[in-house]
Amino acid sequence: MDRKRTLAALALSIATAFGAGIGGAGAPAVAGPSAPVLREMRWIDPALPRADIVRLMTTQPAECLVIPAQPAEAAKIAVGRAAFGSPLLLGGQAARAGVSCASCHRAGRGNPHFAFPGVSGGPGTADVTSSLFSSKRGDGTDNPRPIPDLVSDPAKIDRDPASPDLRRFIRGLVVEEFDGLEVNAAVLDGLAAYVRALGGACGGAIAQTVTHDAGAATAAVGAAKLSLAVRDVPAAHLLIGAARSALGRIDERYVAVPGIARRLGASDARLRNAQALALTDPAGAVGALDRWAADFGRDVPVLRSTESRSLYAPAVLTKALSGTRP
Repeated sequence: MDRKRTLAALALSIATAFGAGIGGAGAPAVAGPSAPVLREMRWIDPALPRADIVRLMTTQPAECLVIPAQPAEAAKIAVGRAAFGSPLLLGGQAARAGVSCASCHRAGRGNPHFAFPGVSGGPGTADVTSSLFSSKRGDGTDNPRPIPDLVSDPAKIDRDPASPDLRRFIRGLVVEEFDGLEVNAAVLDGLAAYVRALGGACGGAIAQTVTHDAGAATAAVGAAKLSLAVRDVPAAHLLIGAARSALGRIDERYVAVPGIARRLGASDARLRNAQALALTDPAGAVGALDRWAADFGRDVPVLRSTESRSLYAPAVLTKALSGTRP
C-alpha cells in the first residue's frame, strides 16, 4: 500500500474506529441485565463460576519480558508491546469487537478461558481460518485450535533476529487472518521484537490495576512520540490508538464513579486531536502529546484514589456481576 492510500485509510479509521470516543460506541455494555459488565467478558468462557470470572478480570499473568540494554532494541519492543494490545492493529471485525493480540495472548501468554462466539470451540481455542474475521483465510469450516502460549511454547517462535520468518508470520496474521491494513514496517519490526523478547523466568498472576492500564496508555504515547520524531505517521497513529484503547479499558472500570468519565473523556479527546494532527503536523502532534502526558499525569492520582470504588476492585466487580452474565 502506498503512502497516500495509507494516510487516507488512517484518516478514515479516525472517523470510524475511534470516532465515538469514550462514553460512545466503545463504552461498556451495561444496558440490560444480561449485558457484560466489562467488554473483555464477551470472550470469556460463560460457563465459569462468577468467582472465577472476577478473578480473571482483576488479575493477569505476570509478563515474561526480557528487555535488552540496547536503547534502539528497547524502543522497538515498546512499539510492539503497545501495538500488541491495540485492536486497531487487527482491524475489521476484531477491531469493532475490541479484540487485540493480547485478548488471546494475555501478557504474551495463552488464554485458556478465551471463548469468542463463532470463533472458539472449547475454551482456550480459536479458529484461525474463521470467515467471521477473515475474508482471505476464511474456509467455511469450523476448525478451532488451542491458543499457544508465546512464552512456554518456544518451538513456535523463531527468535533469530536475522530471520524474516517471524515478521512474515505476524504480517500474515494481521493482514490475512484478521483483514487488517498492511502493517507499517516499524510496527511489524516492533511486534517481532516484542514476541522475541517474551521469555525468561516468571510465573503466577498479578493484580489488574488502574496503574497498569494507565502505564500502558502512557507507554503507547511515548512510543508514538518516537515515531513522530522520524515522521512515521502511520505508526504514530496506531500507537495513539493503543493509548486510547487503554483509556477505554479504564473508562469502563470507572462507570459508576462520579466525575471520572468526564476526566477520561477529556483525555481521550486530546489524544483524538493529536491523532488527527499527526496527519498534517507531526511536530505539532508531539507537542500535543506532551501536553496530554502532563494532564494525564494529574489524572492518575485521582484514578488511584478512587480505584477501590471501581470495577478494578474484586468486591465491587462481584457486586456488579450480581444478576448479570457474560
